[in-house]
Amino acid sequence: MARCTAPVRGHRSSAAAADCPACGSRYGRYSGYHGYGSGYSSSGSYSSPSYSSSSRSSGGSGRRTSKPRWSGAGSAVWYTPEQVQALTPVRENVENLAASQPDLRDVFLCHAWDDRQGSAKELHDLLEARGVRVWFSEKDLGLGVPMMRAIDKGLVNSRVGIVLVTPAMLRRLPAEGIADKELSALLRRERLVPVVHGTTYEELEQVSLLLASRAGLNTAEESMAEVAAKIAELVAT
Repeated sequence: MARCTAPVRGHRSSAAAADCPACGSRYGRYSGYHGYGSGYSSSGSYSSPSYSSSSRSSGGSGRRTSKPRWSGAGSAVWYTPEQVQALTPVRENVENLAASQPDLRDVFLCHAWDDRQGSAKELHDLLEARGVRVWFSEKDLGLGVPMMRAIDKGLVNSRVGIVLVTPAMLRRLPAEGIADKELSALLRRERLVPVVHGTTYEELEQVSLLLASRAGLNTAEESMAEVAAKIAELVAT
């Protein structure tokens, strides 16, 4: 009999349930668990996720793949239906802000201090290589500039917040330092995408139930480059 992978790998990320040998055939029941999976926009009204399904497999796993409406016709990037559901409200906010405040940065990258020269810089570089305008503390905090004021301006002047959830972030959040303040500000808005890297949603849940309730992207399921490609499409205007 196939054994459920939930105790080890979890079913909270976008496609983990589909990969489970015991639960893969009924993974659709998980799609509404996360905050974004409900289909409600930031205005409180229901909006059906806009995507077209395809039978094309992803990575040989047999997962269903989809193309959201904001993905260009020539794009080689494919999404799971859960990812499309999670990202659709964020995309709606991006489009609204692009029309009303065209000068905003595309992305504010929230990360743990320990990751500034590692995974955070990797994600930053991949995004900028795709033309995404990223607020990143390593380059945007000038000498002599008050840190909290600079971060506050970065948050206000960005369309989307990306939270890089790593083991270092999980260690930092309970201390209620700068990363915790950034996250608190981002959680108040429906413009947040977690990127889980080197950890799991189950471990995140022990630190922040609110952040763990937000569906996002996971480098356990796809590479950092693929994550960056999806973020770049999400914020493209």
